[in-house]
Amino acid sequence: MHAPDDAAEQIAALLDGIVRRQRRASREGFGESVTHGQFRVLRTLDRAEHALRLSELAAQLGIVPRSATSVVDDLEAAGLVARQPDPHDRRATLVDLTPDGRKILTTLREKRRDVMVSQLSRLTAAEQQTLAELLERLAEE
Repeated sequence: MHAPDDAAEQIAALLDGIVRRQRRASREGFGESVTHGQFRVLRTLDRAEHALRLSELAAQLGIVPRSATSVVDDLEAAGLVARQPDPHDRRATLVDLTPDGRKILTTLREKRRDVMVSQLSRLTAAEQQTLAELLERLAEE
């Protein structure tokens, strides 16, 4: 293996570790009650301008509709999302956040932000800015 491969592997491992630590810390107090997949569904519904059909939700998440259905089933059982009939198509069902879903999403976001603030506190303001700029470049598609 040559140096670029070593650097790529090192960076991938470091990013994985940071993300894992952040996810674990942000779930404290909720146990395993909200998985990362469920968090993604809650976040996607929150960002939507209206309730979403399951097929729309799956497409936005980049997953198959059956997987979206399973996650929504679990979130509905927990009282975090609700299904409702689509007024424009009786065969379709819309999914939206419940007030409890919005509350837990807000709490999870706050915990995630707090964890990141704690991690970033080891860097100077200039280092944080550089890191943000580098990650933005890597995140470009």
